[in-house]
Amino acid sequence: MSWYRNAVWFVKGLREYTRSGYESASKHFDPADVEVNVAGRSFLVTGANSGIGKAAAMEVARRGGTVHLVCRNKERAEAAKGEIVTETGNQNIFLHIVDISNPKEIWKFAENFKNEHKLHVLINNAGCMVNNRELTEDGLEKNFATNTLGTYILTTALLPLLEKEADGRVITVSSGGMLVQKLNISDLQSGNGTFDGVMVYAQNKRQQVVLTEQWAKAHRNIHFSVMHPGWADTPAVRSSMPDFYQRMKNTLRTEAQGADTVVWLAVSSEATKLPSGLFFQDRQPVPTHLPLASTHSPPEDEEKLMEVLEEFSQKFKSASLGT
Repeated sequence: MSWYRNAVWFVKGLREYTRSGYESASKHFDPADVEVNVAGRSFLVTGANSGIGKAAAMEVARRGGTVHLVCRNKERAEAAKGEIVTETGNQNIFLHIVDISNPKEIWKFAENFKNEHKLHVLINNAGCMVNNRELTEDGLEKNFATNTLGTYILTTALLPLLEKEADGRVITVSSGGMLVQKLNISDLQSGNGTFDGVMVYAQNKRQQVVLTEQWAKAHRNIHFSVMHPGWADTPAVRSSMPDFYQRMKNTLRTEAQGADTVVWLAVSSEATKLPSGLFFQDRQPVPTHLPLASTHSPPEDEEKLMEVLEEFSQKFKSASLGT
């Protein structure tokens, strides 16, 4: 069935995920949804020095929010911060240098952040697509470490902070590529068979959808959502998927168009009127499975994913904090 899933996903993508798909969907947007002032609210955006993350951070800053940029590269992050301050006039932009593929680093950052700041909205945007199997210094496959485990650890570490505030939200930037993947808990670090970075990335994005659904069940006073930005012209797409970029570059969305639903989920009161745990595309909840694609997984597999990630998380927490 994989050929079927891939074919259906690509046809769907040509119709919905490109710039023309955004332009069609945006005709139904209510501009008032995002014409809001969020001064006094604190937002944390990972992977905020470029692409979707930077565009989302810029729009939140325009609306007066306090924005914490979590980035891996200090030089690029400082340039992004300067641009956001200059463009928006918002001085409440703070920079944190953290490698989301390093679980011990995430734990140290989160513990310090909890002692020094408040948080209303977490935007999990940082991600990577490494096309050859590469291990981190902790022996973790790098895509899994960044996209799945890093997202899990940062979110769960900051949940106590989010639970203290009214209208706490967690938004995770996923991908429509997850539609071609069924959750596979037997090989989370992609050590078996031929390594395909695009499919590993798509599997990680399926895992993020499952995480969001599970968190929504467990933490009722926080609004969780996961979204697909469409196919956008970002540095990550250009570097990780050069062939795809060359074929599609004239039809790709802008970074701002890709970030639109992130911003809507982060600031709009309309977003939280919808149930927690949904998958969004262009400000609308959409199905997490293609018709006839056989990508549904049994509940025990989803529970097992959470158990395995929690085991990893606690191991690295102990190593990081000496607990």
